[in-house]
Amino acid sequence: MPKKNKDEIQELKDKLFSENKHAAQRMSESELQDCNTFCEAYKDFMNTAKTEREINSFVITELEKQGYQPFQAGMQLKAGDKIYLNNRGKAVIMATVGTADIREGVRLCAAHIDSPRLDLKQHPLYENQEMGYFKTHYYGGIKKYQWPTIPLSLHGVIVRKDGSKITVRIGEDENDPVFYITDLLPHLADEQMRRTASQIIRGEELNIIIGSMPLKSDKGNELVKLALMKLLNEKYQITEDDFMSAELEAVPAYKAKDVGFDRSLIGAYGHDDKVCSYPAFRASLDVPAPEHTSVVILTDKEETGSDGNTGLKSAYLKYFLYDLAECFGANGRAVMQKSKCLSADVNAGFDPTFPEVLEKNNCAYLNHGVCVTKFTGARGKSGTSDASAEFVGEVRRILDDGGVIWQTGELGRVDLGGGGTVAAYIANLDIDTIDIGVPVLSMHAPYELVAKTDVWAAYRAFKVFLES
Repeated sequence: MPKKNKDEIQELKDKLFSENKHAAQRMSESELQDCNTFCEAYKDFMNTAKTEREINSFVITELEKQGYQPFQAGMQLKAGDKIYLNNRGKAVIMATVGTADIREGVRLCAAHIDSPRLDLKQHPLYENQEMGYFKTHYYGGIKKYQWPTIPLSLHGVIVRKDGSKITVRIGEDENDPVFYITDLLPHLADEQMRRTASQIIRGEELNIIIGSMPLKSDKGNELVKLALMKLLNEKYQITEDDFMSAELEAVPAYKAKDVGFDRSLIGAYGHDDKVCSYPAFRASLDVPAPEHTSVVILTDKEETGSDGNTGLKSAYLKYFLYDLAECFGANGRAVMQKSKCLSADVNAGFDPTFPEVLEKNNCAYLNHGVCVTKFTGARGKSGTSDASAEFVGEVRRILDDGGVIWQTGELGRVDLGGGGTVAAYIANLDIDTIDIGVPVLSMHAPYELVAKTDVWAAYRAFKVFLES
C-alpha cells in the first residue's frame, strides 16, 4: 500500500476513532508532577481518616480553616459565602455560593465516605479457652475469606449512659497493638477447603482476638475477659454495658503506599469511595468563586444501601437544598430541577488476570482517566438512573473543554455485573445525575489498587464541573 494511503488512513482513524492512550502519554511533565503531589496529599488523607466519622471530622476541620461557616436555615448569604452542614458527625455537605442566581440550579458532586469493614456487635466481648475475642458483623459487601490473618485497627466511638462520648483509634500508630482474626493452617483445613468460597470463612467465624492474659487469681472464671474489661475500664472508664451504645469498626491497619517499581499505583484500604470523596472535597476548596453555587456532599451508608438518616435515601440533602433556596427567596423544587450532579463513585478497573468478567469495549482501564458511567444496575439496568443522552453530552463538553482525561465504562458484563451508587437517589430529586469515578482493582478487598493518573483526573473532573 502506498505510504500516502497509509497516512490518509491514520489521519482518518485519528479523526473518527476514540482516543485510547495511556494517561501518562497525554500529560505534560508538569501535570505529572502536579498529579504526584496531589496523590501524596491523598495518601496522607487515607492514613489519617479511615472511617466516616474520621473523614467527617477531618473535612470539617479543614473547612473551618478555609472560612466555611455552619449552615442555618434563613441565614443571609451572598456570592462567595462558604457554608457546611454536619449531619450527625457521619456525613457533611459543603457549599460555596456562586455569582449566578440560585434559580439557575447548583452544581453538585456526591461521594460516600463509608467503606466495607467489620463492625462490633452490641455484646462483642467474650472469652473462649482463655482467649479474649470481639464478635463482629461485617458491613457492606466483602469476601469474608480476605479478612483473617491481616492486622486490624479499631476505630469509632463509645457513648456512655450519661451521654459522654469516647473516641477510639487503636492500631494505627507504630507503638499501638493491632488485632487479628485467625484462619486454619493448611495441614488441618481439608474439610474447610471443601466449603464454597463464600463459606470458607463464615460470618460468625470473623472473631477478633483482643488478648490472652488472665487476671491473676485462682478463683472464678472468664479471667481473661475480666482482665480485658479491667484494662478498658482503666483506659476509657467504661463497663461492658457501654458497648451497647458504641459504634466500633475494625479496619485494616495497613498504610496507603505506592505500588510498583515506577510508583504509578496506590494501594490502600477504602479507595471505595475515598478516592472520589477526597478529590471532590479538594475540588470544592479550589473553586472559591464559582459561577453556579457549588455543593459537595460526602455521605454515609452507601455500602449498605444508603438507608438511615445519614444515607442518601434520607431527606437531608433535599432539606438542605430547600433551605438553601429559601435563603434567596427561591423555590427549592425549582432549584433542584435546574441542578446538575456528578455522582462520584468508583468503577471496576479491567484486570488482565480476570478478563472474563468485563466486556473490553465497555469497561474502565487503569491509567485511562476518570470513568463516566451512564448507567449502573444489574441485568436489565435495575436500580439505576441511566443518565440522558443530553446530560451525557453536556458532561462530555465540560470535561473535554477542561482538558480532563476521561473514559466510559460499565460495571461488568451484562447479566454478570451491576452495583449500586447514590446516583439514583439524587436523580429521584429531579436532578440531572451521572456516575463518574476512579477505576479500582480488587474493589472491596482490605487493600485496593488505583492509578495515580486516574485520581488526578477525578480531581480535575470535579473541579471543571464545579466551575461550569
